[in-house]
Amino acid sequence: MLVVQGVEQGTRFELGDRQLAVGRDARSDIRIHDDEVSRNHATLQKVKDDFVLTDRNSSNGTLVNGVAIRSHVLADGDQIQLGSTLLLFSGASRERWQESAADRVQLLRRHDPADRSSIVTHLGQETAGTPAPIATEGGDSPNSLSVLYRIAEEVARPSSSLEQSLQRTLDLTMSAVLADRGCVLLTDPQSGEISPHVTSQRVAGTPGVRMPISRTIIDYVLKTCQGVRTSDAQHDSRFDRTDSIFQAGIREAMCVPMQGRHQLMGVIYVDITTPAESLLMPREKTAGFREDQLRLLIAIGRQTALAVENHRFQHAFVKAERMAAMGQTIATLSHHIKNILQGVRGGSYLIDMGLNDHNEELVRKGWHVVEKNQGRIYNLVMDMLTFSKERKPAYQQAQLNETVHDVFELMQARASECSVELCFHPASQLPLCTFDPEGIHRAVLNIVTNAIDAVEGADRATVTIETGLHPTTEMFWVSVSDKVPGIVDDQLQRIFNVFESTKGARGTGLGLAVSQKIIREHGGDIRVESKLGDGSRFTLSWPRLDDVISSGPKTMT
Repeated sequence: MLVVQGVEQGTRFELGDRQLAVGRDARSDIRIHDDEVSRNHATLQKVKDDFVLTDRNSSNGTLVNGVAIRSHVLADGDQIQLGSTLLLFSGASRERWQESAADRVQLLRRHDPADRSSIVTHLGQETAGTPAPIATEGGDSPNSLSVLYRIAEEVARPSSSLEQSLQRTLDLTMSAVLADRGCVLLTDPQSGEISPHVTSQRVAGTPGVRMPISRTIIDYVLKTCQGVRTSDAQHDSRFDRTDSIFQAGIREAMCVPMQGRHQLMGVIYVDITTPAESLLMPREKTAGFREDQLRLLIAIGRQTALAVENHRFQHAFVKAERMAAMGQTIATLSHHIKNILQGVRGGSYLIDMGLNDHNEELVRKGWHVVEKNQGRIYNLVMDMLTFSKERKPAYQQAQLNETVHDVFELMQARASECSVELCFHPASQLPLCTFDPEGIHRAVLNIVTNAIDAVEGADRATVTIETGLHPTTEMFWVSVSDKVPGIVDDQLQRIFNVFESTKGARGTGLGLAVSQKIIREHGGDIRVESKLGDGSRFTLSWPRLDDVISSGPKTMT
């Protein structure tokens, strides 16, 4: 399950065999950070090989492909809307698509004696023009313009994978031209080799029999960029009843190029099959492909090629963005690590001088510098580990005041060193609550560290920590406030972005992002109030939990 729209866009949930809770509640297996989503919104249950999504009387309902549902068996590519969040269900990987297609297609080698196909009609893309409406005999074939509209709508789906788009396009194509079997073959951008990616079959075939496709015809289409209509065994005297194509029952086939803006993406191949014994029937009793259908297929090939090209461009763009992000991350972290190492080297230099001069005071001073930078390295590594992976909090019963008091005691020395008065005002009679003590400790620690750094050097600098439980909303909260100097509006919008820091060389830009991630994992959020000259107040809040769910699906970003 992939989040394609919403707060956690890009997050993937791998679904297992057990029933999963879907909702806004922090204990949900698939947790959605969306105020329009109910706390217990829906359930997802695997039944045999299918996944069944069931709405749990949610306030705003559950939609699958835009339709409200009570219970629905999910199909590959289904779009699930919960509130303003959109998720994409994927039931097949890219490798499974390709393996399935390769197992069902037999590419006949060039000049294979079994390949007796002959070209009846060939059309270039420039002569195909806008396809005329298909002349239908029984009224089963849709109008060509309607088909093109539906295919254009299909390939424009931004959340569909390439394989899903190709499969749906091929299914629509086969219904439009009344083909029995079809295949989309794509060329590899690096090697130039062509291979099947998706297949479709409207009629049941013989188990274990692969779909034969003429490599000679494919090469002709790739070389000339023309769509072709071919005849085969039924009308070709060179075939006898023992030939493989004759036995496969191919009567006629069409193959068209998929020409993109800049290069040829591959070909679309469709054919009509008839049992071998029926191939001896007189020609007038069997229908084949027509030229208007070939024109339509050429137009479909063009649309499909643009979809493939767009997917490849998008893939290249995402890859470039990832490389750029990786480079930015390495450069930023290298800068911070270099500053920390300079501090370690400075402390080591003082220790060396103290040892040489037998000056214990100088050794202590140097060791203090080393110890301080050792803490900076530890905090940097822990923030990187916390931010780099998605996890469910390790819930346990604990006393919030004790966890926050540990942070208060830990930061006392740092506050004194920076001439900052650090105050702690815990709420009285705060009950035991269920949360991840280590996670909350790190989240509060990062906020307090930022506050101390922000007020360092100011007159009467003060940082105050408070705790509480909201009586109406049942939300636990921890607030960290300072008196000066406040955050300007343009910085306030970016403070939770990764590597955004207002502390210059002293900050890594990870602390606030990590704190926000931890609180959101608890089902809460961080609210910031700031006014220049009056200081800032960060409030971390999350819902009170009465029981604990300790396990859930693996999630990745």
